[in-house]
Amino acid sequence: MLNFHRVAVLAAVVSCVVSAFSGSAPADATGAVKVELRKTDIGFTLFRDGQPFFIQGAGGDASRETLKKFGGNSIRMWGADNIGDQLDEAQRLGLTVTIGIWLEHTGGPHHFDYHNPGQVAEQIEKVRQAVLKYKDYPAVLVWGIGNEMEGYKDGGDPAVWKAVEQAAAVAHKLDPNHPTMTAIAEIGGKRVQSIDEYCPDIDIVGINTYAGGPSVASRYRQLGGYKPFILTEFGPAGTWEVGSNAWGAPIELTSTAKNEAYRQTYGGTVMPERGKLCLGSYAFLWGNKQEATATWFGMFLPDGTRLEPVDTMSELWTGHAPAQRCPQMQPMKLDRDNVKGGETIHATLDVTDPDNHALTAKWVLTSDAAVYQTGGAFQEQPRDFPDAIISGDIHGAEIHMPNRAGPYWLYAYIYDGHGGGATAVASVHVNAAASSAAGGVKFPMALYADGAEDAPYVGSGWMGDATSIAVDEKCATNPHGGTYCMKCQFKSANGFGGIAWQNPANNWGDQAGGLDLSGAKKLTFWARGDEGGEVVSFKLGILGADKKFPDSDHAELPDVSLTTDW
Repeated sequence: MLNFHRVAVLAAVVSCVVSAFSGSAPADATGAVKVELRKTDIGFTLFRDGQPFFIQGAGGDASRETLKKFGGNSIRMWGADNIGDQLDEAQRLGLTVTIGIWLEHTGGPHHFDYHNPGQVAEQIEKVRQAVLKYKDYPAVLVWGIGNEMEGYKDGGDPAVWKAVEQAAAVAHKLDPNHPTMTAIAEIGGKRVQSIDEYCPDIDIVGINTYAGGPSVASRYRQLGGYKPFILTEFGPAGTWEVGSNAWGAPIELTSTAKNEAYRQTYGGTVMPERGKLCLGSYAFLWGNKQEATATWFGMFLPDGTRLEPVDTMSELWTGHAPAQRCPQMQPMKLDRDNVKGGETIHATLDVTDPDNHALTAKWVLTSDAAVYQTGGAFQEQPRDFPDAIISGDIHGAEIHMPNRAGPYWLYAYIYDGHGGGATAVASVHVNAAASSAAGGVKFPMALYADGAEDAPYVGSGWMGDATSIAVDEKCATNPHGGTYCMKCQFKSANGFGGIAWQNPANNWGDQAGGLDLSGAKKLTFWARGDEGGEVVSFKLGILGADKKFPDSDHAELPDVSLTTDW
């Protein structure tokens, strides 16, 4: 019997577009507002235009008018590409801006090497041009030089911190009116010690913290940290900090439950350290993004509907709750969460509204790429299955699961009609497609058909530089036949990325699965390049006898140079 758990692996390298800053002075800058870091008897305070300034901010691209309305006074940016209009808007609204100047992550998708003097010099030049371009905008508050560029291990490579120091020294030399900061991934390893030792021109330590937010100040002091800090990201526990279910999916809180994370960090670290070591904070994320799920960090929905963490931060900033409050949601309950393809499940909700508004619901089922730790990298929106929702309202839903093995996310979105909403998310696993029942399959069998509604193999085995991989299963650009084709991209100029199509999803040989393909003679597929010249390898079967459930055969087409023709 031929039992294939993994069908194909794709890897491609495509061109990369690099943009540079213009070093010219902005035509519409009206003059810098001086920001100073002053030390007092008990700690540190930022002074802006001679007045104390405590950061009540958020990071993200949702409405800045809403931020101002709800009591915020500052926004954080991660990059400095073409932000003049945003700085002008901030000034118009009376908001300040921490401008992030992106430094490449050590290694990372672009394989940046901080031991390479040429690469470091090019990066320092980008810092110089960014500072020259934006230093005279009145909304500028702090230069945020780099974000987690030290990586996610011990963060102690001296070469990284010496490069950060070079960048900070350049910023100080060009702009005496604004302090410098660098943002790190929590405070573990050698991060704090390295900044203290190698970075005298870094005035402020930016700390990105999630589950550890309430205790970060005391831990920072224990590590010898003496420079003032800003919480540059804080919010609910990250996917890497929570429990997971039986198939490895992280367990996400409701939008209501996430409130407590913001409240505990603000009450446990930010306010007790005000005027001491903490200069303020930036809640994450003032917007919406796909990161593991569609709702994990977002404080808003894509249409601008705000979630309860916005209300919580407004209360913490202003001392009183908003006049109209968001609905409150308890965890979603499922009658079953591990089913066979084609089966029906039922979900129930417990939702209330503090203002007794009439509520409406939207239910969405999406595939799950099972890539949960992204380091904040961009993720494509996963495919949704609108036909799977048989019925749904604010009390619950009935869902007909697709006939496709693998994990899924089921979302419940609640709306109050007054700009507020709530979310609950649950993971559902289809442990076998109906077509993978005992006995051989009928040939010919489609591994990927138009729309892929019942595809028996799932593209879940992302390998190499997974953050640079993007897949569109409904690409309508010049398909070989039918309505759609599958578009796979590798967005880094260097390195390797691959995808294994598996049954069931995430099956690396440690679980039974696969289809009985006895009698199969060949695997046929069509492929083309977007521009031509892309080099791709195709493989069938990648796991050997060292695995409990190995692939039963192997074949390969290595290093195929594609053309633009199918």
